[in-house]
Amino acid sequence: MDFLHLKDASTTADDSNRSSSSSSSSGGRKRCRMHSVSRRCENEDHENRGQRNDDDDDDDDEDNVVVDDDVKYGVTSVCGRRREMEDMVSVHLYFTNQKNLPQIPIHFFGVFDGHGCSHVSMSCMNRMHEIVKEEIDEKELGETEEWKKIMRRSFRRMDEEVMEYANKIKQRDAAVAGSSSSSSQNNSCRCELQTPSRYDTVGSTALVLLLMPHKLIIANCGDSRAVLSRKTTGIFPLSSDHKPDRPDELSRIESGGGHVIYWEGARVLGVLAMSRAIGDSSLKPYVIPEPEVVIMDRRMEDEFIILATDGLWDVVTNETACDVVRACMQAQQPSVGSMGGGSDKTCSDASILLTKLAIAKHSSDNISIVVIDLGTHHQHHHC
Repeated sequence: MDFLHLKDASTTADDSNRSSSSSSSSGGRKRCRMHSVSRRCENEDHENRGQRNDDDDDDDDEDNVVVDDDVKYGVTSVCGRRREMEDMVSVHLYFTNQKNLPQIPIHFFGVFDGHGCSHVSMSCMNRMHEIVKEEIDEKELGETEEWKKIMRRSFRRMDEEVMEYANKIKQRDAAVAGSSSSSSQNNSCRCELQTPSRYDTVGSTALVLLLMPHKLIIANCGDSRAVLSRKTTGIFPLSSDHKPDRPDELSRIESGGGHVIYWEGARVLGVLAMSRAIGDSSLKPYVIPEPEVVIMDRRMEDEFIILATDGLWDVVTNETACDVVRACMQAQQPSVGSMGGGSDKTCSDASILLTKLAIAKHSSDNISIVVIDLGTHHQHHHC
Protein backbone atom coordinates (compact mmCIF):
# COMPACT_ATOMS: atom_id res chain seq x y z
CA MET A 1 0.00 0.00 0.00
CA ASP A 2 1.53 3.30 -1.14
CA PHE A 3 -0.94 5.75 0.38
CA LEU A 4 0.52 8.08 2.99
CA HIS A 5 -1.87 7.96 5.93
CA LEU A 6 -2.37 11.21 7.77
CA LYS A 7 -4.72 9.59 10.30
CA ASP A 8 -4.48 6.63 12.65
CA ALA A 9 -5.23 3.38 10.90
CA SER A 10 -8.18 1.34 11.99
CA THR A 11 -6.96 -1.37 14.35
CA THR A 12 -9.17 -4.26 13.36
CA ALA A 13 -9.75 -5.84 9.95
CA ASP A 14 -13.21 -6.86 8.89
CA ASP A 15 -12.70 -10.55 8.08
CA SER A 16 -15.94 -10.86 6.18
CA ASN A 17 -14.75 -8.31 3.64
CA ARG A 18 -11.61 -10.26 2.96
CA SER A 19 -13.42 -13.25 1.51
CA SER A 20 -12.99 -13.49 -2.24
CA SER A 21 -15.24 -14.45 -5.09
CA SER A 22 -15.35 -18.03 -6.33
CA SER A 23 -12.15 -17.29 -8.19
CA SER A 24 -10.10 -15.98 -5.28
CA SER A 25 -10.44 -16.79 -1.60
CA SER A 26 -8.48 -16.74 1.61
CA GLY A 27 -9.00 -17.05 5.34
CA GLY A 28 -9.61 -14.13 7.69
CA ARG A 29 -6.69 -12.00 8.72
CA LYS A 30 -6.05 -10.67 12.19
CA ARG A 31 -4.20 -7.64 13.36
CA CYS A 32 -0.40 -7.82 13.41
CA ARG A 33 -0.26 -11.44 12.29
CA MET A 34 1.66 -12.70 9.29
CA HIS A 35 0.57 -15.85 7.60
CA SER A 36 0.50 -17.26 4.11
CA VAL A 37 -2.65 -18.06 2.22
CA SER A 38 -2.15 -20.10 -0.94
CA ARG A 39 -5.14 -19.17 -3.06
CA ARG A 40 -6.24 -22.00 -5.32
CA CYS A 41 -8.28 -19.98 -7.77
CA GLU A 42 -10.15 -22.21 -10.18
CA ASN A 43 -13.07 -21.60 -12.50
CA GLU A 44 -15.68 -24.38 -12.31
CA ASP A 45 -16.15 -24.46 -16.08
CA HIS A 46 -12.50 -25.28 -16.64
CA GLU A 47 -12.71 -28.80 -15.25
CA ASN A 48 -14.63 -30.07 -18.27
CA ARG A 49 -12.42 -28.31 -20.80
CA GLY A 50 -8.89 -28.87 -19.59
CA GLN A 51 -8.06 -31.69 -22.01
CA ARG A 52 -9.82 -30.52 -25.14
CA ASN A 53 -6.76 -29.46 -27.11
CA ASP A 54 -4.41 -32.30 -26.15
CA ASP A 55 -4.32 -33.51 -29.74
CA ASP A 56 -3.31 -30.09 -31.09
CA ASP A 57 0.07 -29.76 -29.36
CA ASP A 58 2.12 -30.07 -32.55
CA ASP A 59 -0.07 -28.09 -34.98
CA ASP A 60 2.04 -24.93 -35.12
CA ASP A 61 5.54 -26.10 -34.17
CA GLU A 62 6.86 -24.77 -37.47
CA ASP A 63 5.83 -21.28 -36.47
CA ASN A 64 7.33 -21.69 -32.98
CA VAL A 65 4.13 -20.65 -31.25
CA VAL A 66 2.31 -22.24 -28.33
CA VAL A 67 -0.98 -24.04 -28.97
CA ASP A 68 -1.42 -25.78 -25.60
CA ASP A 69 -4.14 -23.93 -23.69
CA ASP A 70 -3.72 -25.75 -20.36
CA VAL A 71 -2.76 -23.25 -17.69
CA LYS A 72 -0.91 -24.05 -14.48
CA TYR A 73 -0.59 -21.39 -11.81
CA GLY A 74 -0.13 -20.77 -8.10
CA VAL A 75 -1.20 -17.86 -5.90
CA THR A 76 -0.04 -16.68 -2.50
CA SER A 77 -1.32 -13.58 -0.71
CA VAL A 78 -0.28 -12.46 2.78
CA CYS A 79 -1.02 -9.49 4.98
CA GLY A 80 2.66 -9.17 5.88
CA ARG A 81 3.55 -6.44 8.33
CA ARG A 82 0.43 -4.39 7.61
CA ARG A 83 -2.53 -4.26 9.98
CA GLU A 84 -5.01 -4.46 7.12
CA MET A 85 -5.17 -6.69 4.05
CA GLU A 86 -5.86 -4.55 1.00
CA ASP A 87 -4.45 -6.77 -1.78
CA MET A 88 -6.92 -8.78 -3.86
CA VAL A 89 -6.33 -11.48 -6.47
CA SER A 90 -8.72 -12.75 -9.14
CA VAL A 91 -8.28 -15.76 -11.45
CA HIS A 92 -10.86 -16.93 -13.99
CA LEU A 93 -9.86 -19.69 -16.39
CA TYR A 94 -11.80 -19.93 -19.66
CA PHE A 95 -13.70 -16.79 -18.70
CA THR A 96 -14.60 -15.93 -22.29
CA ASN A 97 -13.76 -16.41 -25.99
CA GLN A 98 -13.38 -14.08 -28.92
CA LYS A 99 -16.53 -13.77 -30.99
CA ASN A 100 -14.62 -14.38 -34.23
CA LEU A 101 -12.42 -17.14 -32.71
CA PRO A 102 -14.72 -19.10 -30.36
CA GLN A 103 -12.32 -22.04 -30.24
CA ILE A 104 -9.60 -19.92 -28.60
CA PRO A 105 -9.95 -19.71 -24.79
CA ILE A 106 -9.05 -16.59 -22.83
CA HIS A 107 -7.90 -16.78 -19.20
CA PHE A 108 -8.06 -13.85 -16.78
CA PHE A 109 -5.57 -13.06 -14.02
CA GLY A 110 -5.81 -9.90 -11.94
CA VAL A 111 -3.80 -8.43 -9.07
CA PHE A 112 -5.15 -5.38 -7.24
CA ASP A 113 -3.24 -3.49 -4.53
CA GLY A 114 -5.57 -1.23 -2.57
CA HIS A 115 -4.67 1.85 -0.56
CA GLY A 116 -6.72 3.80 1.95
CA CYS A 117 -9.11 0.87 2.35
CA SER A 118 -9.88 -2.43 0.66
CA HIS A 119 -13.23 -1.68 -0.97
CA VAL A 120 -11.79 -0.44 -4.29
CA SER A 121 -9.44 -3.40 -4.72
CA MET A 122 -12.30 -5.70 -3.72
CA SER A 123 -14.57 -4.08 -6.31
CA CYS A 124 -11.86 -4.63 -8.93
CA MET A 125 -11.57 -8.27 -7.89
CA ASN A 126 -15.32 -8.79 -8.17
CA ARG A 127 -16.05 -6.77 -11.29
CA MET A 128 -13.03 -6.27 -13.54
CA HIS A 129 -13.26 -9.66 -15.27
CA GLU A 130 -16.97 -9.14 -15.89
CA ILE A 131 -16.38 -5.74 -17.44
CA VAL A 132 -13.56 -7.04 -19.64
CA LYS A 133 -15.75 -9.96 -20.73
CA GLU A 134 -18.57 -7.59 -21.71
CA GLU A 135 -16.18 -5.52 -23.79
CA ILE A 136 -14.66 -8.57 -25.50
CA ASP A 137 -18.04 -10.15 -26.25
CA GLU A 138 -19.22 -7.04 -28.10
CA LYS A 139 -16.58 -7.06 -30.83
CA GLU A 140 -14.72 -9.23 -33.32
CA LEU A 141 -11.11 -8.73 -32.31
CA GLY A 142 -7.82 -9.15 -34.05
CA GLU A 143 -5.88 -5.92 -34.35
CA THR A 144 -3.59 -4.77 -31.56
CA GLU A 145 -5.27 -1.38 -31.30
CA GLU A 146 -8.66 -3.02 -30.78
CA TRP A 147 -7.35 -4.93 -27.76
CA LYS A 148 -5.79 -1.78 -26.34
CA LYS A 149 -9.07 0.12 -26.70
CA ILE A 150 -10.94 -2.70 -24.95
CA MET A 151 -8.59 -2.70 -21.96
CA ARG A 152 -8.67 1.08 -21.67
CA ARG A 153 -12.46 1.15 -21.79
CA SER A 154 -12.63 -1.62 -19.19
CA PHE A 155 -10.39 0.22 -16.75
CA ARG A 156 -12.30 3.45 -17.32
CA ARG A 157 -15.60 1.70 -16.63
CA MET A 158 -14.16 0.14 -13.48
CA ASP A 159 -13.07 3.58 -12.28
CA GLU A 160 -16.52 5.02 -13.02
CA GLU A 161 -18.19 2.26 -11.00
CA VAL A 162 -15.91 2.94 -8.05
CA MET A 163 -16.66 6.66 -8.23
CA GLU A 164 -20.39 5.97 -8.41
CA TYR A 165 -20.17 3.74 -5.33
CA ALA A 166 -18.31 6.43 -3.37
CA ASN A 167 -20.89 9.06 -4.33
CA LYS A 168 -23.77 6.83 -3.21
CA ILE A 169 -22.15 6.21 0.16
CA LYS A 170 -21.54 9.92 0.69
CA GLN A 171 -25.15 10.71 -0.22
CA ARG A 172 -26.36 8.05 2.21
CA ASP A 173 -24.17 9.44 4.97
CA ALA A 174 -25.44 12.95 4.30
CA ALA A 175 -29.05 11.74 4.43
CA VAL A 176 -28.65 10.23 7.89
CA ALA A 177 -26.34 12.89 9.27
CA GLY A 178 -29.12 14.69 11.13
CA SER A 179 -31.17 11.66 12.07
CA SER A 180 -30.94 9.47 15.15
CA SER A 181 -30.18 6.37 13.11
CA SER A 182 -26.59 5.46 12.48
CA SER A 183 -25.17 4.52 9.09
CA SER A 184 -22.49 2.53 10.83
CA GLN A 185 -24.93 -0.34 11.33
CA ASN A 186 -24.45 -1.40 7.72
CA ASN A 187 -20.81 -0.55 7.30
CA SER A 188 -19.04 -2.78 4.80
CA CYS A 189 -15.48 -1.51 5.34
CA ARG A 190 -13.46 0.48 7.80
CA CYS A 191 -13.44 3.77 5.88
CA GLU A 192 -17.22 4.03 6.38
CA LEU A 193 -16.51 4.57 10.07
CA GLN A 194 -14.67 7.77 9.18
CA THR A 195 -15.49 11.06 7.48
CA PRO A 196 -17.18 11.10 4.03
CA SER A 197 -14.07 12.64 2.48
CA ARG A 198 -12.29 9.39 3.29
CA TYR A 199 -13.79 7.79 0.18
CA ASP A 200 -12.02 10.30 -2.01
CA THR A 201 -8.61 8.99 -0.92
CA VAL A 202 -9.26 5.28 -1.52
CA GLY A 203 -7.97 3.55 -4.63
CA SER A 204 -6.19 0.54 -6.05
CA THR A 205 -3.65 -0.53 -8.61
CA ALA A 206 -4.93 -2.84 -11.35
CA LEU A 207 -2.73 -5.35 -13.13
CA VAL A 208 -4.58 -7.63 -15.56
CA LEU A 209 -3.27 -10.47 -17.72
CA LEU A 210 -5.36 -11.98 -20.52
CA LEU A 211 -3.70 -15.24 -21.47
CA MET A 212 -4.40 -17.04 -24.74
CA PRO A 213 -2.61 -19.95 -26.42
CA HIS A 214 -1.06 -17.65 -29.01
CA LYS A 215 -0.68 -14.32 -27.24
CA LEU A 216 -0.78 -12.51 -23.91
CA ILE A 217 -2.17 -9.08 -23.09
CA ILE A 218 -1.05 -7.11 -20.05
CA ALA A 219 -2.88 -3.99 -18.87
CA ASN A 220 -1.30 -2.15 -15.96
CA CYS A 221 -2.40 0.85 -13.93
CA GLY A 222 -0.22 1.58 -10.89
CA ASP A 223 2.92 0.00 -9.49
CA SER A 224 2.10 -3.68 -9.43
CA ARG A 225 4.25 -5.51 -11.98
CA ALA A 226 4.30 -8.37 -14.48
CA VAL A 227 7.51 -10.11 -15.54
CA LEU A 228 8.00 -12.78 -18.23
CA SER A 229 10.89 -15.24 -18.26
CA ARG A 230 11.90 -16.58 -21.68
CA LYS A 231 14.61 -19.21 -22.04
CA THR A 232 16.48 -17.82 -25.02
CA THR A 233 16.33 -14.09 -24.44
CA GLY A 234 16.01 -13.67 -20.68
CA ILE A 235 13.63 -11.55 -18.63
CA PHE A 236 10.97 -9.22 -20.04
CA PRO A 237 9.21 -6.70 -17.78
CA LEU A 238 5.69 -6.69 -19.20
CA SER A 239 4.71 -3.51 -17.36
CA SER A 240 6.33 -0.28 -16.26
CA ASP A 241 5.61 1.04 -12.75
CA HIS A 242 3.60 4.25 -12.71
CA LYS A 243 5.68 6.26 -10.27
CA PRO A 244 5.15 10.05 -9.95
CA ASP A 245 8.81 10.77 -10.70
CA ARG A 246 8.88 8.70 -13.88
CA PRO A 247 9.81 11.40 -16.43
CA ASP A 248 6.73 11.06 -18.64
CA GLU A 249 4.38 10.79 -15.66
CA LEU A 250 5.99 13.78 -13.94
CA SER A 251 5.58 15.82 -17.12
CA ARG A 252 1.92 14.81 -17.44
CA ILE A 253 1.14 15.72 -13.81
CA GLU A 254 2.90 19.07 -13.92
CA SER A 255 1.44 20.04 -17.30
CA GLY A 256 -2.01 19.55 -15.76
CA GLY A 257 -1.21 21.86 -12.87
CA GLY A 258 -0.29 19.21 -10.31
CA HIS A 259 2.86 18.73 -8.28
CA VAL A 260 5.03 15.86 -7.18
CA ILE A 261 6.26 16.32 -3.62
CA TYR A 262 9.06 14.22 -2.18
CA TRP A 263 7.81 13.05 1.21
CA GLU A 264 9.05 9.54 2.00
CA GLY A 265 9.51 9.19 -1.74
CA ALA A 266 7.85 10.88 -4.71
CA ARG A 267 4.11 11.41 -4.16
CA VAL A 268 1.35 13.07 -6.16
CA LEU A 269 0.49 16.23 -4.19
CA GLY A 270 2.55 14.70 -1.39
CA VAL A 271 -0.02 11.94 -0.86
CA LEU A 272 0.06 9.01 -3.29
CA ALA A 273 3.21 7.14 -4.33
CA MET A 274 1.82 6.15 -7.74
CA SER A 275 0.61 8.25 -10.63
CA ARG A 276 -2.14 5.96 -11.97
CA ALA A 277 -4.82 4.07 -10.07
CA ILE A 278 -8.47 3.12 -9.96
CA GLY A 279 -10.33 5.50 -7.62
CA ASP A 280 -8.57 8.34 -5.74
CA SER A 281 -11.08 10.97 -6.82
CA SER A 282 -9.43 13.63 -4.66
CA LEU A 283 -6.27 13.37 -6.77
CA LYS A 284 -7.90 13.58 -10.19
CA PRO A 285 -6.98 14.64 -12.85
CA TYR A 286 -3.38 13.99 -11.82
CA VAL A 287 -3.94 10.33 -10.89
CA ILE A 288 -5.63 8.63 -13.84
CA PRO A 289 -7.11 5.15 -14.40
CA GLU A 290 -5.77 4.68 -17.94
CA PRO A 291 -3.66 1.51 -18.24
CA GLU A 292 -0.60 0.95 -20.35
CA VAL A 293 -1.24 -2.12 -22.50
CA VAL A 294 1.37 -4.57 -23.77
CA ILE A 295 0.50 -7.26 -26.33
CA MET A 296 3.02 -10.01 -27.01
CA ASP A 297 2.99 -13.23 -29.01
CA ARG A 298 3.68 -16.37 -27.00
CA ARG A 299 6.62 -18.55 -27.98
CA MET A 300 7.80 -22.04 -27.14
CA GLU A 301 10.70 -20.52 -25.17
CA ASP A 302 8.36 -18.83 -22.68
CA GLU A 303 8.83 -20.26 -19.19
CA PHE A 304 6.57 -18.41 -16.77
CA ILE A 305 5.03 -15.08 -15.78
CA ILE A 306 5.11 -13.50 -12.33
CA LEU A 307 2.36 -11.04 -11.38
CA ALA A 308 2.87 -9.33 -8.03
CA THR A 309 2.14 -6.26 -5.96
CA ASP A 310 4.92 -3.92 -4.88
CA GLY A 311 5.21 -5.77 -1.59
CA LEU A 312 7.45 -8.13 -3.58
CA TRP A 313 9.05 -5.73 -6.06
CA ASP A 314 10.08 -3.16 -3.45
CA VAL A 315 12.60 -5.64 -2.05
CA VAL A 316 13.21 -8.28 -4.75
CA THR A 317 14.55 -7.60 -8.25
CA ASN A 318 13.03 -9.04 -11.42
CA GLU A 319 16.11 -11.20 -11.93
CA THR A 320 16.10 -12.64 -8.41
CA ALA A 321 12.37 -13.39 -8.54
CA CYS A 322 12.77 -15.24 -11.85
CA ASP A 323 15.77 -17.17 -10.53
CA VAL A 324 13.68 -18.37 -7.56
CA VAL A 325 10.77 -19.50 -9.71
CA ARG A 326 13.03 -21.20 -12.23
CA ALA A 327 14.82 -23.09 -9.45
CA CYS A 328 11.48 -24.32 -8.09
CA MET A 329 10.36 -25.53 -11.49
CA GLN A 330 13.63 -27.31 -12.17
CA ALA A 331 13.66 -28.96 -8.73
CA GLN A 332 10.14 -30.42 -8.82
CA GLN A 333 8.71 -32.98 -11.18
CA PRO A 334 5.08 -32.50 -12.19
CA SER A 335 2.62 -34.67 -10.34
CA VAL A 336 0.15 -36.92 -12.19
CA GLY A 337 -2.73 -34.69 -11.17
CA SER A 338 -1.15 -31.52 -12.50
CA MET A 339 -1.04 -32.48 -16.18
CA GLY A 340 -4.20 -30.50 -16.95
CA GLY A 341 -4.74 -26.81 -16.28
CA GLY A 342 -5.45 -25.27 -12.91
CA SER A 343 -3.81 -24.72 -9.57
CA ASP A 344 -0.38 -26.32 -9.59
CA LYS A 345 1.80 -27.32 -6.62
CA THR A 346 5.07 -26.24 -8.22
CA CYS A 347 3.72 -22.79 -9.04
CA SER A 348 2.17 -22.48 -5.59
CA ASP A 349 5.45 -23.46 -3.95
CA ALA A 350 7.28 -20.87 -6.04
CA SER A 351 4.84 -18.13 -5.04
CA ILE A 352 5.18 -19.11 -1.37
CA LEU A 353 8.97 -19.07 -1.58
CA LEU A 354 8.94 -15.61 -3.16
CA THR A 355 6.65 -14.40 -0.38
CA LYS A 356 8.99 -15.74 2.29
CA LEU A 357 11.91 -14.07 0.55
CA ALA A 358 10.13 -10.70 0.49
CA ILE A 359 9.31 -10.96 4.20
CA ALA A 360 12.91 -11.96 4.98
CA LYS A 361 14.02 -8.84 3.11
CA HIS A 362 11.76 -6.76 5.39
CA SER A 363 8.95 -5.95 3.01
CA SER A 364 6.56 -3.70 4.93
CA ASP A 365 3.55 -4.17 2.66
CA ASN A 366 0.90 -6.71 1.78
CA ILE A 367 2.38 -9.25 -0.63
CA SER A 368 0.39 -10.96 -3.39
CA ILE A 369 2.03 -13.13 -6.03
CA VAL A 370 0.73 -15.15 -8.98
CA VAL A 371 3.10 -17.54 -10.79
CA ILE A 372 1.89 -18.86 -14.15
CA ASP A 373 3.70 -21.73 -15.88
CA LEU A 374 3.81 -21.12 -19.63
CA GLY A 375 5.77 -24.27 -20.50
CA THR A 376 4.03 -26.95 -22.57
CA HIS A 377 3.77 -30.48 -21.16
CA HIS A 378 6.85 -31.88 -22.85
CA GLN A 379 8.88 -28.81 -21.83
CA HIS A 380 7.86 -29.23 -18.19
CA HIS A 381 9.09 -32.81 -18.08
CA HIS A 382 12.57 -31.59 -19.00
CA CYS A 383 12.78 -29.29 -15.95
